[in-house]
Amino acid sequence: MLGLPDDIRAFLFDLDGVLTQTAKVHAAAWKDTFDAFLRAEAARTGGPFVPFDAVAEYDTYVDGRPRLDGTRAFLRSRGIELPEGTPDDPPNSRTVQGVSRAKNDTVLRMIREQGVQPYEGSVAYVHRMRAAGLPGAVVSSSANCRDVLRAAGIEDLFEVIVDGEVAKAEGLPGKPAPDTYLFAARALGVEPAHAAVFEDALAGVASGRAGGFGAVVGVNRTGQAAELRRDGATVVVEDLSELLGEGGGA
Repeated sequence: MLGLPDDIRAFLFDLDGVLTQTAKVHAAAWKDTFDAFLRAEAARTGGPFVPFDAVAEYDTYVDGRPRLDGTRAFLRSRGIELPEGTPDDPPNSRTVQGVSRAKNDTVLRMIREQGVQPYEGSVAYVHRMRAAGLPGAVVSSSANCRDVLRAAGIEDLFEVIVDGEVAKAEGLPGKPAPDTYLFAARALGVEPAHAAVFEDALAGVASGRAGGFGAVVGVNRTGQAAELRRDGATVVVEDLSELLGEGGGA
């Protein structure tokens, strides 16, 4: 009925790009933030300004990771090492915390201005899951997860929410480590082998593979089906409606 093996008894969903159309908002916010930082660096050092690639570099260094980890990974790829700073650093301070705070301020502004749209196929899938009496969780690196779910009108569809705030409080490393997904499975009382992970990010499917989950569904929103399979997806679909028999998964 849900397009997965019969022994799957719990469903663990990433947020951005799987349930809601916010991955592109995050990509735009990262580009805005990193380009401003890189321009300032070029002016400071006299070097060239090479803009952030909101597709290739976003997918490789940022997508699916906790905000601070994404900042560190991208800057390191450009040979830039910044002091860590503190959460009180103003946006655009020349610290990991300052750059990350600038990104968060930007994405919150974009969400306020643009609103949040869920993917209709994903919402239909979650409703079918609930009709079957099966539990679900949202597992997101975002500290704004609950706000986004609420804005999309789908917060009440899930028994468990493991977001960036929960991960921080519990000391859980972010994706691609499996810890946040494993925490969600435990909270639902299900062994990983009987739970499915739904992810659009390469770091996320790697997390599902590392956790030994019974199914890892890669949601191919950006034309990276081969990469999703490479990094851990056991099935790849363009939209979750395909798992309801309204298309063909790959």
